[in-house]
Amino acid sequence: MPLEWWFSPWVLGVLGLCVGSFLNVVVHRIPRMLVREWTAEAADILQSQDEIVESGALNKVEAAALAKQAEMVSQRVAALPRYNIVTPRSACPACGHQLAWHENMPLLGWLRLGGKCSACGTRISARYPVVELVTGLMFAAIGWRFGAQPLALMWCAFAAVLLAASFIDWETTLLPNVLMYPLLWGGLLASALAWTSVAPVQSIVGAVAGYMVLWTLNAGHRLLKGADGMGYGDFLLLGALGAWLGPAMLIPVALAASVVGIVAYGLVKLTNGLRDGKFIPFGPFLAGGGLMVMFIGPQQVMDWWLGQL
Repeated sequence: MPLEWWFSPWVLGVLGLCVGSFLNVVVHRIPRMLVREWTAEAADILQSQDEIVESGALNKVEAAALAKQAEMVSQRVAALPRYNIVTPRSACPACGHQLAWHENMPLLGWLRLGGKCSACGTRISARYPVVELVTGLMFAAIGWRFGAQPLALMWCAFAAVLLAASFIDWETTLLPNVLMYPLLWGGLLASALAWTSVAPVQSIVGAVAGYMVLWTLNAGHRLLKGADGMGYGDFLLLGALGAWLGPAMLIPVALAASVVGIVAYGLVKLTNGLRDGKFIPFGPFLAGGGLMVMFIGPQQVMDWWLGQL
């Protein structure tokens, strides 16, 4: 078959369904992997009795008691079975039933099961088919937008990371470094290899400017309110988008994210879905702004932007 066929929207759409199935694993497991890692690190720190006493936080007796508890936690975490992106096999979180290959099929597996575990009947979240469907449609749209060429795979990877990060942020308010750093360095590398239209210097400027804009806004919020106004992962995300799309696209990305975010905040508030602290994550809207610029094209966005000034 001709090379163009392998990068057609139809083939990329099917690939997207499969990648979406993997993204479901990423969205589900990375936050839990991080919590396990943080628990082990915290337990190690809490066993440093001398440092804790010197800090004035606890006296010797209290520090010794805490260190004993922390040692127990450390041992329990070390004894846990291996848990990462590939291990163990996918299973029902309610009963532990390991999914058969046909139950893991993108979209079809969930539909065939009627959205319920075949062993215990527990409902399976609709997020799973949604992620698969959105990823499939996104990949097909990228194939249509960039044409049947290998470079489309790069933008598919860009979109996949943004989708995974968005779902994780929406569910947990975390933008994991394990996704943000590869996204940032990937943008810089793509620019250096001339795989994007952004020159290497502009890519670096975009990364620094994107990070520093939100860092500065957050620093001002801390001075006024005494607390962070956004997560540090948002800084990295906008910096990564600046690396991929260039510094000139930071304003359209942030503007689109802010407008959609305000509308979403209002809708969530009306449905009483706000978290404690009355906020919603900003990461999904930044990612959406980045995807919007990617599809429209930086030059087209720039032409429109200049036309409004």
